[in-house]
Amino acid sequence: MKIQVGEQQIECHVEYGTRKKLSIHVHPSGLITVKAPNRTSDETVINAVRRHGSKIVKQLQAIEAARTAPKVKAYEDEGKFLHLGQYYSLHELIETDGRTEEELQLKKFYFASCKKVIAERIRIYQKQLKVTPKSFIIEESKTKWGSCSSAKHLTFNYRLAMAPIEVIDYVVIHELCHLLHMNHDRSFWRCVGSVMKDYKAKEAFLAKYGHAMTL
Repeated sequence: MKIQVGEQQIECHVEYGTRKKLSIHVHPSGLITVKAPNRTSDETVINAVRRHGSKIVKQLQAIEAARTAPKVKAYEDEGKFLHLGQYYSLHELIETDGRTEEELQLKKFYFASCKKVIAERIRIYQKQLKVTPKSFIIEESKTKWGSCSSAKHLTFNYRLAMAPIEVIDYVVIHELCHLLHMNHDRSFWRCVGSVMKDYKAKEAFLAKYGHAMTL
């Protein structure tokens, strides 16, 4: 959902559920999630976002400033690293005492984390889509978040472990739908939309923030 706040347009992901109150969350990666009770009207969501508009805009500006600021990645305790849409210190992700080549160790952590999360999400969504991939692997890529071969083997970028879980879900759903439709025709996008209605918001997130998800 796109909401105009002053001169800025804010894109929000709205999640409905059995909750009593509406809440707004701004992920450190820039993704805005509005969690609302079932049957909440669009007008109520829009008004809530606009009421907190100035605060949200300031948070987004701070995230953008941090993202674009020139910096050299420091593999030390003060460094911050994305994992599942949140920032963590290095020691919160890997054991650093007495270790060398921490960049290599951190990359191993992301590969293992990505493999675990992707396996969990595949189990969930393959049941919904009634498909079964033959296998999946995690690799390093500068251009692709995921791919599907004609032999039904799936590949995912280890950097997905830095993304919020709902963005990971989108890439998993995308590749699983390719098991039914190998191209990006209307049938394919209907398949994606049948499981994730707001998939375009996830595409936009990866386009805007994907390059910041790196070591």
